[in-house]
Amino acid sequence: MKNLHVLFLIVFMLILSACASRADVTPTPTPALVKPVIMDTPTPVSSCSAISVEPTVAPSLDSYFPPVTAGDFSVGPADAPVTIVEYCEFQSDSCLNMAGIIGKLMSEHKDVRFVFRPLPLIGVLDKSEQAVLAALAADEQGQFWLMYDLLFAKHAEWKSLKPAAFDAWVLREAAALEMDEEKLKTAMKAEETATSLQEMYESAKKLSIPAVPLILINGNLQPSYLLDYQSVSDAVGLFALGRKQFTQCPPFNVNPQSQYIVTLHTEKGDIVMQLFPDKAPLAVNSFVFLAKQGWYNGVTFHRVVPGFLAQSGDPSGTGRGNPGYFFKNEDNDLKFDKPGMVAMSNNGLDTNGSQFFITFAPAPQLDGGYTIFGQVLNGLDVAEKLMPRDPGSGQALSPGDKILSVEVEEK
Repeated sequence: MKNLHVLFLIVFMLILSACASRADVTPTPTPALVKPVIMDTPTPVSSCSAISVEPTVAPSLDSYFPPVTAGDFSVGPADAPVTIVEYCEFQSDSCLNMAGIIGKLMSEHKDVRFVFRPLPLIGVLDKSEQAVLAALAADEQGQFWLMYDLLFAKHAEWKSLKPAAFDAWVLREAAALEMDEEKLKTAMKAEETATSLQEMYESAKKLSIPAVPLILINGNLQPSYLLDYQSVSDAVGLFALGRKQFTQCPPFNVNPQSQYIVTLHTEKGDIVMQLFPDKAPLAVNSFVFLAKQGWYNGVTFHRVVPGFLAQSGDPSGTGRGNPGYFFKNEDNDLKFDKPGMVAMSNNGLDTNGSQFFITFAPAPQLDGGYTIFGQVLNGLDVAEKLMPRDPGSGQALSPGDKILSVEVEEK
């Protein structure tokens, strides 16, 4: 097994990666309902239906690319719900940019495994082959990832060097990191190292890889136009969500005659809500069930629009996740006629899941499209202080504020 040590934060601190926004599924302040983004999902015929929605299903089992083995260079838990495989090298600016993206992802997602498959661009970049050789040679000392970090962190230093000057540079830098300089020098010139590099090159060549970086997430090839940070992070979040989703609808345990008081403990303070089991029993039952299962713990308010609403309930953080089931809209006499109304978000009629929103002002344009199932008793000012964040704005997204835990009191 290759040594699993990596200092991704060094790379992340030195590299700026681009962020792009994603489509959101929340209500908008217009009379029209939001366009669905979950495709090929039939409308439930009963009050609740279990679903299987891409891309939160199981990983691809028929990937064209070889599976991850003990011979791969990898970091992260072997049993992680998400595995990212990258074919890349060290000299190209595209691979440098992806190293920054991966570094940031690995610092923010603890349930991800990253696999790096070196692919030297022989005859294309003048030091690509030498850099890969240095990484393979460092692995002889169990320091592949240390060399990985070095090559990307000091990319600007060695990229402009003449090929004849590269070996001396990398040996000097490796020694400063307490690698054995003589062992590294010997391994870089060893026939076995050159053979390993050639085998990697030929293996990748058989796959007809058109360009680097090439990214697979759970065996699924990611389009080159979706390799910005936000797109990759969204894909990771959605795949990871698959492990948390339920395979059947929750049991109906809510008592329509009881009073349910819910406290959202957030990073900005507490938000206390009263739920209406007599008005929206399906929504209240689902919310209480998910809260008791810890579904909402650590979940970001992924959309906060000042003066309009704050939305949460999707552990993937994308605004496109669901708990593995949908339930019907519920008709009642409640209206969005004042601030602090709590309602289910959906992608159209009868596609309620786990996402909910809190309004900051009257929003009559939402009447009839979303099931209201509660209201804020205390802490609306806390909700209004949540970090503004709109995935549909086309702008870079802030980290957002999280729900730390949810407390449910039944009276």
